[in-house]
Amino acid sequence: MFTAKDVKELRERTGCGMMDCKKALTESDGNMDKAIEFLREKGLAAVAKKAGRIAAEGVVSAYVSEDGKIGAVVEVNSETDFVAKNADFVAFVDTLAKIVAENNPADIDALKALKYNDSLTVDEMLREKVLTIGENMNIRRFQRFEGVVGSYIHGGGKIGVLVNFDTNADAEKIATMSKNVCMQIASMNPKYKDEASVPAEEVEKEKEILTQQAINEGKPAQIAEKMVAGRIKKYFKEICLLDQAYILDGDLDVAKYIANTGAEIGESVVLADFVRFEKGEGLEKREDNFADEVASMVK
Repeated sequence: MFTAKDVKELRERTGCGMMDCKKALTESDGNMDKAIEFLREKGLAAVAKKAGRIAAEGVVSAYVSEDGKIGAVVEVNSETDFVAKNADFVAFVDTLAKIVAENNPADIDALKALKYNDSLTVDEMLREKVLTIGENMNIRRFQRFEGVVGSYIHGGGKIGVLVNFDTNADAEKIATMSKNVCMQIASMNPKYKDEASVPAEEVEKEKEILTQQAINEGKPAQIAEKMVAGRIKKYFKEICLLDQAYILDGDLDVAKYIANTGAEIGESVVLADFVRFEKGEGLEKREDNFADEVASMVK
C-alpha cells in the first residue's frame, strides 16, 4: 500500500513524526495528498509549519538521582525568552532530564520515542507544547553520566553543567566540592578536561600561531621555541579544567582542589568527565524588526 520511501517523503513534506506519517498513510490508503490532509486535520501540520521558525532561546535543565549516581542535562530550545520562562515549558524540560537519566536513550529520536506519561510519548508531548504555547520548540541535545554525579544550573537555565567523578565516596561527602567544580565550569567555560584530552591537531595549530606571534615580535628561532613552550602551558591553563586556577582559591588549580577534597574524606576522587551546555550557543539567533512587524500587521 505504501513504502518506507513514502513515509520518508511525508516526513520531509510535513515535518511530522514517523509514527504519525505511517498512521496518516494507512488511513489514506497510501495517498500522499490525503495523508497530508489527515495530518492537517489532526493539527499536526501546524506543528510542521512552526518547525521552520528559528528556535535559539530556551532552557537547560539537569537532574541527578537521589543517590547521586546517575545524572542528565538537557537543552530544549524555544523561539523567545518569554516562553523559556513559562512554568509549563520549564516543567517539561525538567521532566525530560529525569526521563533521560532513568531511561538512557541512545539519541534524540530514541528519547522522543520514550513514554512521557501514561498516555503520550515525549515526541507527542513536545508537539502538544508547540500547539498550546504557539512557538517552535526543539529538543537539541542531552548528556547522561553514571558514577558520582553533580550538577549546577546558572541563570534560570541559561547554563547547565553536569560533572562525573570516579570515586567510592558517597555523593553527599563531595557535594560541596562537586558544586564548586560545576560553578568553575559554568564561569570559566573550559573546553577539555586536561592536556591529554586536547586533540593533537589543535595543539599543533596553537603552536603555529604562537610561533608566528613570537617571530612577528622579532624573536630569533631558538628564543621563539622557548617562548612557545611557555605560552602553550598558559594556553592549557585556560582551556583545560584541571589546569585552570581554582576560582575560589587562586593558589590551587582545580586538580589540586579535587585531590585535597579526596584527602580530607580519605577517598580517591578523580574527575571522570564533564559537560557544559549554554542555551542557544552556536545557533542562529532570531532577529526581530519591530518596525517591519508593525508594518506587516497594518497591511
